[in-house]
Amino acid sequence: LSTGVCCCCAALRPRYKRLVDNIFPEDPKDGLVKADMEKLTFYAVSAPEKLDRIGAYLAERLSRDVVRHRYGNVLIAMEALDQLLMACHSQSIKPFVESFLHMVAKLLESGEPKLQVLGTNSFVKFANIEEDTPSYHRRYDFFVSRFSAMCHSCDHDPEIQTEIRIAGIRGIQGVVRKTVNDELRATIWEPQHMDKIVPSLLFNMQKIEDIDSRIGPPSSPTGGEKEENPALLAENCFRELLGRATYGNMNNAVRPVFAHLDHHRLWDPNEFAVSCFKIIMYSIQAQYSHHVIQEILGHLDVRKRDSPRVRAGIIQVLLEAVAIAAKGSIGPTVLDVFNTLLKHLRISVDFELGDRRSSAESTTFSTSSKDSDERIVQNAIIQTIGFFGSNLPDYQRSEIMMFIMGKVPVFGTTSQSLDTSHLGDLGTRRIQIMLLRSLLMVTSGYKATTITNALPPPFLDPLLSPSLMEDSELRQLVLEILHNLIDRHDNRAKLRGIRIIPDVSDLKIKRDKISRQDVSFMKKHGQQLYRHIYLGCKEDDNVQKNFELLFTSLALTTIELANEEVVIDLIRLAIALQDIAIINEDNLPMFNRCGVMALVAAYLNFLSQMIAVPAFCQHVSKVIETRSLEASYFLPETIFKDKSNLPKSLEKHEKNLFFLTNKIAESLGGSGYSVERLSVPYVPQVTDEDRLSRRKSIVDTVSIQVDILPGNNMEDKADNTEEITFEALKKAIDNNGLEEQEKEKRRLVIEKFQKAPFEEIAAQCETKANLLHDRLAQILELTIRPPPSPSGTMTITAGHAHYQSVPVYEMKFPDLCVY
Repeated sequence: LSTGVCCCCAALRPRYKRLVDNIFPEDPKDGLVKADMEKLTFYAVSAPEKLDRIGAYLAERLSRDVVRHRYGNVLIAMEALDQLLMACHSQSIKPFVESFLHMVAKLLESGEPKLQVLGTNSFVKFANIEEDTPSYHRRYDFFVSRFSAMCHSCDHDPEIQTEIRIAGIRGIQGVVRKTVNDELRATIWEPQHMDKIVPSLLFNMQKIEDIDSRIGPPSSPTGGEKEENPALLAENCFRELLGRATYGNMNNAVRPVFAHLDHHRLWDPNEFAVSCFKIIMYSIQAQYSHHVIQEILGHLDVRKRDSPRVRAGIIQVLLEAVAIAAKGSIGPTVLDVFNTLLKHLRISVDFELGDRRSSAESTTFSTSSKDSDERIVQNAIIQTIGFFGSNLPDYQRSEIMMFIMGKVPVFGTTSQSLDTSHLGDLGTRRIQIMLLRSLLMVTSGYKATTITNALPPPFLDPLLSPSLMEDSELRQLVLEILHNLIDRHDNRAKLRGIRIIPDVSDLKIKRDKISRQDVSFMKKHGQQLYRHIYLGCKEDDNVQKNFELLFTSLALTTIELANEEVVIDLIRLAIALQDIAIINEDNLPMFNRCGVMALVAAYLNFLSQMIAVPAFCQHVSKVIETRSLEASYFLPETIFKDKSNLPKSLEKHEKNLFFLTNKIAESLGGSGYSVERLSVPYVPQVTDEDRLSRRKSIVDTVSIQVDILPGNNMEDKADNTEEITFEALKKAIDNNGLEEQEKEKRRLVIEKFQKAPFEEIAAQCETKANLLHDRLAQILELTIRPPPSPSGTMTITAGHAHYQSVPVYEMKFPDLCVY
């Protein structure tokens, strides 16, 4: 009777339950009953409205089997669910999916690794199914949290630990694929989810043994490698996540990377940080590169008080990111990058000097390592600025050159340059050197069509200002920058080192015909270039490298910018440099005087072969040959190798050791050169740059004496009373010689105004007029001050008269008028 009742009850059960029960065999080891599974699938496809009930019943059975540890039946239930999901694609599948996800969650919550892996595999299969319509109410918060926790599995068994971590990574990948394509359901990009997903992937990527093998574009490892290696799988998932990021959610995907690197202290050393951001830059869409760079700059600002090595690590990451982004357009981030880097350059110098001052006060030397660390930061900043600038297009690079040059501080000026007032002279010098070094890297490889584009006046004037300062390193950097901009045919490497070149044709120098724009540039700014070379040779702290760079400057000017008129000017400049060494008005050391003589010899040897005038070449060769026999210290091969063999004076040397103006004029006159100007000695222009530089310049010799106080006239007259002495009588006898000297001076002045270039004469006259005007304005400002009046003082502005009255009680009266 009982058996009949059971059969009767079983027959009364709903059909879908009977079909579900039939797929479970008596022995779970036998697996899913395929014939009954086909019946269940056909029933679900034929009656899709029953899918939700089938799913609910399967979920009920699975929950019961999980609690009772019937893992065989659990495997059969999940296999049946997977087949039903793959077979059914109707509208009624939505409720069935809810039951399915509920069962997956049950498996993930269990403590059995096998069940967790089983649930993950089912979820991945579900993630690969494309649904016809989105389900807006469905959320995956639990799965994000659970899969992220599985990525951090610390099971004692390494194999189980690896298996769970791989399952967690694959689960995250499934969540991303399921949600990221739906624009109306972008919850996966919310910060609370990204803060779990990204660190979980990075945690597994840290296990990569060979970082350098995956710093480029996405690799394509084999399928078995992907499945077995958590690091490779995590990296591919990370690339896929970043590749799907859009404009609005890019920052949410990148910021957790900074938090992970900070928390695990991965900025020093920063190999993993560099590899992460290379992956980021290669994975995201190119138009979003500036978002990443802005995030790096913002994080650098946040960590500006950290140790130097941490900041250097962040800057190194920025360099790698910029190297990739600079190949395309990075939009408005260009100036932002430079502004931030220059700000941190100043901060680093401030820290370095502050540590030095504190160590000096405490008389300890423990900060030497900090100084070297700050130098690492500064070098990283310079390298980043230079590399970034050198990879920009030419039109942007010229703007960056102007921008950096505008930030170089100059003594005695207030401009938009970096604030170095609190750093002192040493800090300002450090900033100057580092900015010029970065500018040197930016100008490397820059090829302008005309020299005017490479050296516009707003850039040329501030660039040449540091060349007047008493710092040989600054002057070297300025000359090297000039070489980068002037050398448009890559001839500088052939001219490296100062020497007497036997045959210039062996160098195979490349040059083009001088363009009209270059000729115009030399007419306007040639005197400025000559002047800075002239003054650069007069510095007493010049070393061999300074003379080598000066020689290269003269040679490149000859190759790139010299027509017949410029050649004459360059010869005048060379003769004037020779006179510096012979006359020695600046009391230069003997090494410097011989160095200048060697520079002139090397350059005139080069110039004579470049213009190929036989008589000129013969005169230069004869002087060089005589020097090699009688005064080898006037040649670069000797003076820069043996500094001990120096003469005591240069006044007793014969004329055949020097290059003579009349001989050069004779040799060039027969070849069609206008040699009239050779007889006019070269005199450098006087500009405001001398006032800004910290050196004794031509301006210092100009003075204006004006008697302001009339009470000093009697004293001056008394002082001017002539006293009859032996010296006075001697001067009276030598009056004839003085008159001849005055006549010679007047003749030279007249000849100069007749033959010198108009631009040179106009520049000198304008300079003298400006100096006189400035001095008179200062004197008048000090002396002419009208006394205050109660009725007011009239001032005229914009054509209207205004009265500014002074109250009587504020006026200051003489003591005799007060009672």
